[in-house]
Amino acid sequence: MVQNLISQVVLAMQPHLDNVQAKLLQDTLGAVLERFEVRAKSEVQEFADDNRLIEVFLAAKRTEGCSPKTLKYYNTTILIAKASIGKCIKDIQTDDLRNYLTSYQQGKNLSKVTVDNVRRILSSFFSWLEDENYILKSPVRRIHKIKTTICIKETYSDESLEQMRDGSPQLRDVAMIDMFSSTGVRVGEMVLLNRDDIDFENRECIVLGKGDKERIVYFDARTKIHLQEYLNSRKDENPALFVSLKSPHRRLSINGIESRLRKLGRKLKIHRVHPHKFRRTMATMAIDKGMPIEQLQRLLGHRRIDTTLQYAMVKQNNVKFAHRKYIG
Repeated sequence: MVQNLISQVVLAMQPHLDNVQAKLLQDTLGAVLERFEVRAKSEVQEFADDNRLIEVFLAAKRTEGCSPKTLKYYNTTILIAKASIGKCIKDIQTDDLRNYLTSYQQGKNLSKVTVDNVRRILSSFFSWLEDENYILKSPVRRIHKIKTTICIKETYSDESLEQMRDGSPQLRDVAMIDMFSSTGVRVGEMVLLNRDDIDFENRECIVLGKGDKERIVYFDARTKIHLQEYLNSRKDENPALFVSLKSPHRRLSINGIESRLRKLGRKLKIHRVHPHKFRRTMATMAIDKGMPIEQLQRLLGHRRIDTTLQYAMVKQNNVKFAHRKYIG
């Protein structure tokens, strides 16, 4: 583009310059424009149009209740795909996206689950463009869900949970472990809880979940006792349910909780101690003890029951027992 621009300027000035002057002008333009990115007017307009489409899409998702973290993931995914394909959004075809997903997976050696997440986001974006009449038809329509291997994810054993309770020197950490394991709340929901949100009499609290949707979760008697002990030991005035141990006792962040649990796991030599693992453990225990899947779905705050089924892993021993009872 730069060379083309220089050639056009030199050609236009040729009647007014001798060969030495034309060469000097060419060299000067080359040196000056080397520091700039030059685009044709049409390209600049297409770039602005693409940015506007992405911004309006994200605004629509924000209205639907998507979190800032989700919106950032959507934005990054779309921008990377667009830059890799190298086309205006409205010109992107199905084959462009197929080739992109294939090269993206192979180039970064990503799992099928990760690549399907990218496909899902692009599908959401182009379907929205179709619904809003920005394009005639989504190019992702003919790209089907990528088949993935279903992995049985780890849960905590009863022994591991007891180890963590016994191995935590702080009342706060014991209360936090109990709160995670009995309610199954997300870590993002936990950090938003305040002291006043806890109803000790009914052993329940209201959490703010994904999409700014409130739901009631419940905790057991042990969690109630440990929570009360922890709160009674505090001398600060912070309304947050869980705060840092040192003054000025700020509300714990997601990173703060994750870091604390990782440190505890390393100390006790427990594999992969992470907040979300408590959620899977609670779901698995609930299914294991006969809780109807619809009730568990409501408890976990899932919109789709398929998501709940991915969390709740039925123990193989119970499958064996059920087979003997009903079939064998």
